[in-house]
Amino acid sequence: MKKKILVTGSEGFIGSHLVEALIKKNHNVTCFVLYNSFNNLGWLRDLSKTKKKNFKVIFGDIRDSEQVRDSLKNQDVVINLAALIGIPYSYKSVRSYFETNVMGLINILEASKSLNLKKIIHVSTSEVFGNPKYLPIDEKHNYYSQSPYAASKASADQLALSYFNSFNLPITIIRPFNTFGPRQSLRAVIPTLITQYLNNSKIVKVGSLFPVRDLTYIDDTVDAFLKVIHSKKNLSGMFFNSESITS
Repeated sequence: MKKKILVTGSEGFIGSHLVEALIKKNHNVTCFVLYNSFNNLGWLRDLSKTKKKNFKVIFGDIRDSEQVRDSLKNQDVVINLAALIGIPYSYKSVRSYFETNVMGLINILEASKSLNLKKIIHVSTSEVFGNPKYLPIDEKHNYYSQSPYAASKASADQLALSYFNSFNLPITIIRPFNTFGPRQSLRAVIPTLITQYLNNSKIVKVGSLFPVRDLTYIDDTVDAFLKVIHSKKNLSGMFFNSESITS
């Protein structure tokens, strides 16, 4: 069934792939892109001209409550991928992380209270768990924030859950786990290794060999979103690690 879907953070790595998938499913997609004076669409610029005709772009800022409300009018679903990411910088700019990751979500939730959206999908992160107490990490694992970034995302998770419990908003939370694939930042491990190989490095530097990661390809992460969007079950108030949906 065709839906009107607003995607915040649509210009990013995961967001751009999700927009492509939603277009293929014939949904009516609106991309909420962080305003910049260059009209830079981020990774959305890589979508073909044909695909670009099938989505609408709104330049704005998730921290602006009035604009968020206007953007959500007449939408069926909102997927909140907008976030200030990166752990190192969060130690230097704590307030910025909370203003975007928490206050931005408040703007979405407050607007949604009166706009009758059918689904609100908030995107979390595996970083909320910190160093795991057991493996594999499941949805029952306790939070253990080890950076201001992780704390802002954990706070947003609990905020989303509180709006479900208090106002019965149809909120579902998805936590992507170590997603990799085309368009990913070179700071991530897989692109780093590939780049070294393509540059004919005689020695490929991996870093520490001890961390364990359950890597998820971007198509599988996007599939997790699609399953939640199209599910006929009531998933409100539920948390899903993306890998548990795709497995």
